[in-house]
Amino acid sequence: MTDKRSKNEFLKEASRYLRGTIADGLTHVETGAIAEDDTQLLKFHGSYMQDNRDVRGERTKKKLEKAFSFMIRLRIPGGLVTSSQWRQLDDVATTYANGSLRVTTRATFQFHEVIKSNLKRTMQAINAAEFDTRAACGDVNRGVMAAANPHLSSTHRTAYELARRASNHFIPRSGAYHEIWLAGEQVKDVSRPADEDQEPIYGRFYLPRKFKIVFAVPPVNDVDVLAHDLGFIAVVENGELTGWTVTVGGGMGMTHGETRTFPRTGDVMGFCTTDEVIEVAEAILTVQRDWGNRENRARARLKYTIEDRGLAPFRAEVERRLGRPLTEARPFHFTSMGDQIGWRQGADKKWHLTLFVENGRVKDVPGRALRTALREIADAGGVDFVLTGNQNVIIANVAARQKAKIEAVLNTHGVEVAATSGLRRNSIACVALPTCGLALAESERFLPELITALEGSLDKAGLRDDDIVIRMTGCPNGCGRPYLAEIGLVGRGPGLYNLYLGAAHDGTRMNKLYAQDVGKARIVELVEPLLIRYAKERQEGEHFGDFVIRAGVVKPTRGGNSFHDDVTLV
Repeated sequence: MTDKRSKNEFLKEASRYLRGTIADGLTHVETGAIAEDDTQLLKFHGSYMQDNRDVRGERTKKKLEKAFSFMIRLRIPGGLVTSSQWRQLDDVATTYANGSLRVTTRATFQFHEVIKSNLKRTMQAINAAEFDTRAACGDVNRGVMAAANPHLSSTHRTAYELARRASNHFIPRSGAYHEIWLAGEQVKDVSRPADEDQEPIYGRFYLPRKFKIVFAVPPVNDVDVLAHDLGFIAVVENGELTGWTVTVGGGMGMTHGETRTFPRTGDVMGFCTTDEVIEVAEAILTVQRDWGNRENRARARLKYTIEDRGLAPFRAEVERRLGRPLTEARPFHFTSMGDQIGWRQGADKKWHLTLFVENGRVKDVPGRALRTALREIADAGGVDFVLTGNQNVIIANVAARQKAKIEAVLNTHGVEVAATSGLRRNSIACVALPTCGLALAESERFLPELITALEGSLDKAGLRDDDIVIRMTGCPNGCGRPYLAEIGLVGRGPGLYNLYLGAAHDGTRMNKLYAQDVGKARIVELVEPLLIRYAKERQEGEHFGDFVIRAGVVKPTRGGNSFHDDVTLV
């Protein structure tokens, strides 16, 4: 019988538990690249090989190898970074990367443009900061995200602790990471033995595709809980955390032109107590391990497993593995997806300052030395930093006496706390060009310019300060979760995007395709009259995404399998 599994399945099986020939490839100084098969395995170690696409053509003419470098993604469950760790990671950015820290949409850091000869040293420097990059990418459970800022309340602290526990529980047990990058030394905050090559949770095939877990604390849906494979939504009754509503089957990726692929919001499956969370998560993950599609990677995520098998049979199998039924889900209510920019006080009376960081890029630019300011605050100590799923940074755990000093540092370096508009405040962009190999169009480098143009439209409509969610990605894989944006833009080609409208402001409904292959001028031309109509015709408390549906501009998307239905292009 022919084995129809995809190439990656054979690669994982033969990898000797994620070793491949990575260690040998690092020794070859004649090239800045590593072997093709090893690029797939390297993802499990938290890194992608990339090249600078801005210079591809020039280097090709000169018969030079592509300008290869590596992106490294850290595993920071819950996004919490101490002052000491911030200083160490800032040093890594200077010494080995491109001089910036990039906050991702999964509340962690990425380093960009690390050359091969520095890969091992960079990994060791990250380890010295008591972080690692294990399972930050690859066909495994990736970095676990929690509602931003564990210092806000006891429920936020529990969400953070569960994120850490889940992340550590699902780390691959292979000793490959330590052997290749750390000479067998064990990472301080990881409980797994470095020399164990068995994978009791994953097996030698690991998962069919990536798997993402998040913990949300209503009423703020700052983690986009329904966009992920597995979500836990805090249920607080009479001021006490009673447990978690469980959601399964979310995912943002799709492929242009292939309607059998689509983004999907998760389904509500049940309820569990805090003590049951890890056990429930393992049962769900292992069902996906065993039921997921290993022949077609485009249909290998949990969202397709549930679409193909059905939620009821999936839940039944999870309950069989648990040995008991799940209780019925408790209701939840979200009001927003964004971060509350500015100062706020937690339950412990400490202060927390959320800074808007455009597209998550912590760097210095003329007139706004954000990276220098944050380094100065970290050098002073006494605070924590929290990375958010909206690519912002929280200066957390601040004593009242420190507030004025922090504000003075930010002012000295030209760092405004707020964004220039509600639209910019609620914006997300993936990295895209020049480093992402999948990018079809710009994203991080273009969205600020587009928002500036749309701010003119906002001013005409009197909506400068209104919260409207806009997100852009350079390809349809959905890293910036564009399908949950009230205005979503997805790259189709150089300078051209698909425009999506009509998502719910609270992250519970996806948007719908409105226009195809539109550039900057056309986007503004299409969106401006809708903003003006919205300002004039909206009902009390109505958000932009709800308005465009009520006004008949687009039809609502009821579920992932209807994402491509009812589309009328302008």
